[in-house]
Amino acid sequence: MSGFLRLQPLYQDRVWGGRALASALNRNLPPERPIGESWEIVDRTEAQSVISGGEFDGLSLRTVIATQAAAIMGPNWPAERPFPILVKWLDCKERLSLQVHPPAAVAPELKGEPKTENWFIAACAPASHLIVGLKKGVTRPQFEKSLADLTLDSCVHRFPVAVGDSILVHSGQIHAIDGGNLILEIQQNSDTTYRVYDWGRVGLDGKPRAMHVEQSLKSIKWDDFEPVPVRGERTAATIASAREFSIQRLPLAAGEPVVFAAGEQPRILSVVEGRLVAPTGEVLVRGDNVILPYSVKNEFIAENDALVLVTGNFC
Repeated sequence: MSGFLRLQPLYQDRVWGGRALASALNRNLPPERPIGESWEIVDRTEAQSVISGGEFDGLSLRTVIATQAAAIMGPNWPAERPFPILVKWLDCKERLSLQVHPPAAVAPELKGEPKTENWFIAACAPASHLIVGLKKGVTRPQFEKSLADLTLDSCVHRFPVAVGDSILVHSGQIHAIDGGNLILEIQQNSDTTYRVYDWGRVGLDGKPRAMHVEQSLKSIKWDDFEPVPVRGERTAATIASAREFSIQRLPLAAGEPVVFAAGEQPRILSVVEGRLVAPTGEVLVRGDNVILPYSVKNEFIAENDALVLVTGNFC
């Protein structure tokens, strides 16, 4: 096995989506549709990444891991176990629903999957905001009353963001993304979302979208108040550390090399600014997300000033 695994994106229509993935990341999008998500890396029954280029060209990620588990994931990785991380680009032209993912302790009861995720702000409009957690002191009875009164804005923690900011959103944290944000979401491999409020919006079919109020109320962490984002800086740092994964922010100057040794761990390399060149001449550009297999040494040189995220410590 040689090099890294590049994958074909899977584009998803969303009522809150737009066309920014074309303008910001130079993507060829399906025409005349609101594309809210690009699933960059996914290994699920209902959705499969397909390898693009190299010796595994055209094969699904599941097929490659099933036949090359030790080489890609490490010697102790069961061949039948899915890739544990799901990577998405989100074009949030409009505000997303107010939602929550079930914590591990309640997910089995609700027949869902826990989902911890990290949001990295790659681009945003002026005065963009995120919503994560409750305002300090808000109680469940207050939240339920505000839900009935359609005044939930008064209960949730909304804060401004800028390019380069990020925040780790744990299962159980109430959250929403305001319009005008282009976000790289790196998350636990799950697709369980409970919507508690949708700001009076209707779906692409013109009908109100399904709400999951009972499941949401069982999932929300009622002692989770006003979490603080990691502000964007051009320094090497850990921007997310969770049981499920960690993310390193790594700025690179033009001409600077970065090397990933073989035999350490599998990783995901995400280019959020600039361009990287491999010894083979292959180029990674802004928006690319690739898998760096366990058994392969990978090295790149920054073609210009660049910023990459390195996701590892999967479980």
